[in-house]
Amino acid sequence: MRTDKRNIIVELTVEFALEIIKLAEQLKANKQFEIANQIFRSGTSIGANVREAQNAESKADFIHKLKIAAKEADETSYWLELCKKSENYPSRVDLEEKVISISKVLSKIISSTKKL
Repeated sequence: MRTDKRNIIVELTVEFALEIIKLAEQLKANKQFEIANQIFRSGTSIGANVREAQNAESKADFIHKLKIAAKEADETSYWLELCKKSENYPSRVDLEEKVISISKVLSKIISSTKKL
């Protein structure tokens, strides 16, 4: 299922992961290790699963990997929400908006693929 065409979801998730890495580094610098580790794992896992889906063995495998990416996006959204609502953590509304956009794109790809 891999093509050499421009792939928007791959690009979005790589850019998002790079921003998540910066946030995790900022959290670690503030000695907020638990949230840093959680947000790093879930935030970078979105793109890893999207990338893995590009080499899926079947349509079902492709959908399954994108569903995992969607779950990781939801978890990342949770950690970002905790940061926003906690007094001593940095709030990144821009990342919250990006993860919502990524979730919407993933949802659309999953539903479109199911129709094929």
